Amino acid sequence: MTFTIWHIIGTAVIVAIVVAVIAVLYTRHKDIKKVAYMMDALEDGELNFRFQEKNKFNRTLNRIRTIFERQRQAHEQDSWTKLIRVLTHEIMNTVSPISSLSDALAKSLDEDGHSELDIKAGLETISDSSKNLIEFVQTYRQLSGVAKPIRKALDLQELMNQVIALNSEYVASCGAVCTYHPMDADLMIYADEGQISQIFINLIKNALQAGAKHIHIMAKMDKDDEVIIQVSNDGAPIPLSSQEQIFIPFFTTKKEGSGIGLSISRQIMRNHNGSIELLQSDASKTLFELRFR
Repeated sequence: MTFTIWHIIGTAVIVAIVVAVIAVLYTRHKDIKKVAYMMDALEDGELNFRFQEKNKFNRTLNRIRTIFERQRQAHEQDSWTKLIRVLTHEIMNTVSPISSLSDALAKSLDEDGHSELDIKAGLETISDSSKNLIEFVQTYRQLSGVAKPIRKALDLQELMNQVIALNSEYVASCGAVCTYHPMDADLMIYADEGQISQIFINLIKNALQAGAKHIHIMAKMDKDDEVIIQVSNDGAPIPLSSQEQIFIPFFTTKKEGSGIGLSISRQIMRNHNGSIELLQSDASKTLFELRFR
């Protein structure tokens, strides 16, 4: 009789333990799925989710989501502020001479329509400034109208060979060399060939304009099966004060240039669910990294 009671108690304890373990494993499995869902949403920039706050874990996930939302809002506000500042600067630089020169020409005219100023030269200046403003607006339209990528499987070796061949004459005329070195064989990306080529052409052009003599492109696959491409050069470094602004539309450190090349490049990479970042720019090298997911 005693054995039977202890047997029943032992069986009940074992069943309780098994049930508790199953419950813990089930809860853990649900929590892992929640974290995976949240990470996918954060990577896609979708923050319109919220877990029911029935337990501490859900409340913690919601707090993380709130932190990301606040950071994104602050970043977007900062980006818009910088963009508006750059747009205002460019427009004012173009419109101000038109306004002042027009006023000067009008005031210089006498009753018979004669002027001490060179009206033809003044009108030519106004015309040139107006054309510059039109070109600026067209450039903005180009920036805001990046086409949806038409993707296909691309052999990275073939793509890099084409990019380097396309730029070979310009690279040689600058007394520079451009090389590609894959660290893994048979690397492939699923992307729009024309758009991705445009990114590398822009990076090579920027490097040459910075006085680079060696441009090196490296590619590999990381542990998460992401293809990583790094483009480095030994040209003049990007000023530290400008490094956080180089992807802002119309911002440029060059005397001549639209300032949209890197902005378009980032937009293209985002349309490919990828990214482009400046990892380093100092006396040793300037290094950009592209990630394809």
